[in-house]
Amino acid sequence: MPSRTKTAMFGSAFFTCLCSFVVICVVLATQHWMSSEVRFLGTNSSTTVSLTYGLFSGTCAQSIDAGLQLSTKTFTVADNLSNTTAKSMITAIIVILVFSLLSSLLSSGFTCTNTVSNPYQTFLGPIGVYTWNSLCGIFTLTAMILFPVSIEENNLSVKLAQGCFAFLQTHVKSEHTYGYSYWIMLLVIFLNIVSITIIYFYDHARYSKKKEQERPIENAPKDVILF
Repeated sequence: MPSRTKTAMFGSAFFTCLCSFVVICVVLATQHWMSSEVRFLGTNSSTTVSLTYGLFSGTCAQSIDAGLQLSTKTFTVADNLSNTTAKSMITAIIVILVFSLLSSLLSSGFTCTNTVSNPYQTFLGPIGVYTWNSLCGIFTLTAMILFPVSIEENNLSVKLAQGCFAFLQTHVKSEHTYGYSYWIMLLVIFLNIVSITIIYFYDHARYSKKKEQERPIENAPKDVILF
């Protein structure tokens, strides 16, 4: 059976891993990644489209000149994107976050296993926890980088606005605000760092204790060792 110290340390790591898993689920489920104000210039007036969207769906509202709102729509991101590159980028972000979710789930399973057993010398031990938490953090960071790239390089908000209202003409300017669904991915990275740190301190303390136990034998007189 694991010691109380090991149970407490791996139990704490299991909690942070589980929190990470829940947060990634929230990231995928909520549609508040981006809020954009996209302005278009028409023949006789200017039109502003307000968008709030995530990886799967969003809402768009059209207003003209003095702020008169004309209509509000709900849209599906994939259906509104005719550009293959932009659609592929969104798909890639979703796939990466699914990998992050699976890594977090595996990390939770590994830490839970270590709270009730001692698979220390195998991949199920700290090495496995380090691996899955690191992968989860890397996948999440990659998603955080790719999404702004898609916004800037593929003009994602402009394309989604044009998908909502087909008659829009010349794009003038856009203003973007990243929502909580995007920023809470930082919490995922932080939780993974906390999990790795907890296991590292336990691993380091165990290694130091093991060395201290070996030291008396190393320092013992040769005749005592021979005897």
